[in-house]
Amino acid sequence: MAKGPAVDQELSAVLNELWKLDVNRLKPGRDYTINLQGKADFVAQGSNNARDKANTPLFSYVNEDKLKSIATFACFINLLDNYEMSTGVAEKVTSEELEENDLFLDAILKTEVMKRTHKYLVSKGQAKSDIAQFKKQLFDIWFKLYNRDRSGGEDSCGFEHVFVGETKYNKEIMGLHNWVQFYLQEKLNYVDYKGYKGGDKDKPTADDHVVNLQFSWKGLVKPLGSSFIGVSPEFEVALFTIAFLMNNERVTKTVVKVDKYVLEIVVCRYGRAIGTSYPKMLQKQ
Repeated sequence: MAKGPAVDQELSAVLNELWKLDVNRLKPGRDYTINLQGKADFVAQGSNNARDKANTPLFSYVNEDKLKSIATFACFINLLDNYEMSTGVAEKVTSEELEENDLFLDAILKTEVMKRTHKYLVSKGQAKSDIAQFKKQLFDIWFKLYNRDRSGGEDSCGFEHVFVGETKYNKEIMGLHNWVQFYLQEKLNYVDYKGYKGGDKDKPTADDHVVNLQFSWKGLVKPLGSSFIGVSPEFEVALFTIAFLMNNERVTKTVVKVDKYVLEIVVCRYGRAIGTSYPKMLQKQ
């Protein structure tokens, strides 16, 4: 029998601590319901033809009152309309948007998830103990603008790519790995869920907190995407920040076991900022 990739035990240990501390995580079947339906077909990257194996949306129900009442979710949702969809179009950041970034960082830094993340990164020499310096570090990693498309101005940042999503030359979806954005875009009929992706070992169920999937967004197809489901924004920021800071490679793929999921955490650097980051379900145990 083929041996699977080696699991990073130290990283898995701290991520499982964060998992247990994630009290804002929504509960499947109670706070939200997903309907996985059929298994999506293979679609080549760049193709916008995908057979729809799901007649109804992925999300059947989400408790929006809960999203509005939890500070980190509410602050997170306020950020989702701050970006231009297409790369090559320079972002114009208003003072109101800068304040929203600030409020979001303040909100997540109050959580036990981010307090533990900060403590861990300080112990590894990857963050300063001063909380204001750590907040500035998080801003630079996630919100500092850079040129993703060389033809335009500063058109992208880690937060936009990972959590909001963007398009390349209006032909290809990039990023959009967040379940709240997926749900809100699906509700507006901008996202069309095509079906789940995976074999027997990683076939998702309605109770799972990680799903590999296929979807279209405003007419463009993402052949294979992946996302945590139900987790809080602070958990995702924490996980990806740790993975980013603990390795200097341009692209890192780290295998971890979080809860019952064996995941590959992919992080691509864009200088001192995150280019992309996402979880990929390998198998459940």
